[in-house]
Amino acid sequence: MSQNIQSVRGMNDILPGEAEFWDVFEETVRSWLKSYGYRPIRLPIVEPTPLFKRAIGEVTDIVEKEMYSFVDSLNGEQLTLRPEGTAGCVRALIQNKLAAQHPQRLYYLGPMFRHERPQKGRYRQFNQVGVESFGFPGPDIDAEQILMGARLWDDLGLEGIRLQLNTLGQAEERASHRTELIAHLEKNADILDEEARRRLYTNPLRILDSKNPLMQEMLAAAPVLFDHLGSASLAHFEGVQQVLRDAGLAYEINRRLVRGLDYYNLTVFEWVTDRLGAQGTVCAGGRYDGLVEQLGGKSTPACGFAMGVERLVALIRDSGGEPALGGIDVYLVHQGEVAARLAPRVAEGLRDRGIDVLFHCGGGSFKSQMKKADASGANFAVIIGDDEANDGQVTLKPLRASGELQNEQKRVGVDNIADEIMNSLLDGEEA
Repeated sequence: MSQNIQSVRGMNDILPGEAEFWDVFEETVRSWLKSYGYRPIRLPIVEPTPLFKRAIGEVTDIVEKEMYSFVDSLNGEQLTLRPEGTAGCVRALIQNKLAAQHPQRLYYLGPMFRHERPQKGRYRQFNQVGVESFGFPGPDIDAEQILMGARLWDDLGLEGIRLQLNTLGQAEERASHRTELIAHLEKNADILDEEARRRLYTNPLRILDSKNPLMQEMLAAAPVLFDHLGSASLAHFEGVQQVLRDAGLAYEINRRLVRGLDYYNLTVFEWVTDRLGAQGTVCAGGRYDGLVEQLGGKSTPACGFAMGVERLVALIRDSGGEPALGGIDVYLVHQGEVAARLAPRVAEGLRDRGIDVLFHCGGGSFKSQMKKADASGANFAVIIGDDEANDGQVTLKPLRASGELQNEQKRVGVDNIADEIMNSLLDGEEA
């Protein structure tokens, strides 16, 4: 007996019911993004491997350990399943000369891929909403993107999501801090764990983000990047905070918030929760003003963030939230040769009027079909037998009414059935 083929570990099916939940979530997200003037862009899932090495940094965890990379057997090209969306979005901006037209507000939604240990809220194929802006140099766009997050949590009915904020300054300021930080870490080399030793000379800033309890006291005494910032970086950070204060949005400054990608500068932020265990970050981002030029374009200020869809869906479910899934309007029941010819035309006529119809397929008695109609969640059953078909009529039966109306059914002419259903649906909404 052949063995059943299973999905790849950490790459999950989203089944009906759950997928409809996702649809409602995505509709909410698209409406929210449109309200801020962000426009959709659709990007390839596969990109050239050098794109991510140059953008993310060769000594980051993503590039070193997590990317799904392979050689295209047709032409020998090095390719990678995208582990994040910003690099591909910047590549598209440069390749299609979008920045030359006018400042851009863009968003994308779709799967990303990282080879890491699957756990709650972290999968090998996961979905993100990415939001990117290009051509806006001031702190106002940073603040707008942070305020966008606050509005989405409200739209989704989520509570207990906290904002953490920091600034990474500019490259030359980080270089000055880096020298002092390495010297401090070298003095405490006996305390460093294996991961910290590996990063000591390649990416020491990331050591500050370590959760190792044995290193916390030493890290708390490490030189602070904030002390190396110049007046322009400080003014930018204050500008972001002023907008947030004016909006009444609470935040915490976290000096050890550094983000895991090399391209960030100035503002960085994370929205975090205590309700998802170790995977507490639901949204994160910041400025990356040097990335467009780094990837071959003209110097362009940029800012963006990404949200994990799986984590947000889990948070909505954990909060007891359930989307109002739209049910089917009509289940069409039919039996008999004449009815079988009329029924498809009736179904299409109803769909022409914007009425959702689930058409019964597979035969069966009226009784068995009506059981399926009731189980479908439809508001009405439209029933067609040969008698109705010969008279140019159908029977309309309410399935979700209560009281006396529950068993009320009536014959309606084929030409009038759409109006009858639409009027009944409108009466139901008003009730």
